[in-house]
Amino acid sequence: YSGPLIRGQNPALLVETAVRDRITDSLYWKEQCFGLNAATLLDRAVELTYIGGTYGVGMKPTPFLCLVFKLLTIVPDREIVLEYLNHGGEEWKYLRALAAFYVQLTFEPADVYKTLEPFLEDARKLRRRRKETYVLLHMDEFVDELLTKDRSCATSLWKLPSRQLLEDLDQLEPRASPLQE
Repeated sequence: YSGPLIRGQNPALLVETAVRDRITDSLYWKEQCFGLNAATLLDRAVELTYIGGTYGVGMKPTPFLCLVFKLLTIVPDREIVLEYLNHGGEEWKYLRALAAFYVQLTFEPADVYKTLEPFLEDARKLRRRRKETYVLLHMDEFVDELLTKDRSCATSLWKLPSRQLLEDLDQLEPRASPLQE
């Protein structure tokens, strides 16, 4: 691998080997993700109807997870990801979820907080595919999960330092919650 590195390694390695193998063996990956670039990936992302990791007895990867992996293989410019997150995300909530997931995996910790915290106020509903069923959650819950949990959508997330630690190191300003008013 000779492309840009994320945290000193090939970005595709941010997804565990077992999940990576399931993705590359899936029909969606072979038919829908072949030859995608940052612009054409947008067409697939707006077609998403749910988020999730793997599902079913065979632990098949969801289209969401396949597109996350494709983003990790093409490593789009930061501006493109922010465009997906902000402007594209206003109209297509699953595009915002995809971009937020990518931000959590690839951005530096202080940038993850600065970029994702504004979306803690996005209350749109998302469908999440579980092993056998679908559940509803809200975008703010998903973003909170990305900021606080160790795993999401069958993927180990980068362990973020606590927000308080980054504030103590003067890398972040104290957060003003809208609930404080």
